[in-house]
Amino acid sequence: MTSSLPMRTVTVVGIGAGDPDQITVEAVRALRAASFAIVALKRENDPLVAARQLIIDRHAPGLELVPVRDPERDRSAESTATADGYRAAVVDWHDARAAAYEQVLLEREGDAVFLVWGDPAFYDSTIRIVRKVLDRGRINFEWNVIAGISALQDLAARHRIVLHEIGQPLVVTTGRRLREAVDAGVDNVLVMLSASLDLSGLDNWQIWWGANLGTSDEQLVAGRVGDVRLDLVLARDAARHRAGWVMDVYLLRRPVC
Repeated sequence: MTSSLPMRTVTVVGIGAGDPDQITVEAVRALRAASFAIVALKRENDPLVAARQLIIDRHAPGLELVPVRDPERDRSAESTATADGYRAAVVDWHDARAAAYEQVLLEREGDAVFLVWGDPAFYDSTIRIVRKVLDRGRINFEWNVIAGISALQDLAARHRIVLHEIGQPLVVTTGRRLREAVDAGVDNVLVMLSASLDLSGLDNWQIWWGANLGTSDEQLVAGRVGDVRLDLVLARDAARHRAGWVMDVYLLRRPVC
């Protein structure tokens, strides 16, 4: 049954890679117009929630931040070993998230914003989950999406590079599927969502890497993989130690024979 509450607006807002100065004017307007902001709480004293609070304090003081405990996700090897198994586990997780977010929207009145790191279009599922909430049919709302400055853009700016060679393609993929791209002959690959940094067999490739971009804990490394392997490990550990979390992204380019 559809809620009888007045129609409200739900906005998925890209808030940039971490620097409060990189949030767009459009995003600031959305924050200031909202009644509350929803974010996922992955653990107690989650530093990523605190980082979002800093952005709110800077641009929309007084906006209520509503942390929602993130449902447990099945990451077991037996469930995620295959592509179909991995997809099924993620879909179940998204369904649980949709139910949790729906409950918040049912309990509160007014317009809501979802704060999304970087840009909502790049390896983030908030858009899919908001659609799921709407499809559940218990609450009706208008919704829209506001783009943000992504870690991809930040990486290129920090290293002062173009992400692709002249007239050449750029493949964006996940750490989980990096080997698939390399084996398929991809020469220029940008990698996001890496649980670990496995670059074995890629010593002669060029890498431009960054972690926690746009924050005071930002780390950058560039060079031939075989030459900077230790630097990458140390920089990744430093970012995690200083911030309590690490999100990295990197460009790999195959050497010209």
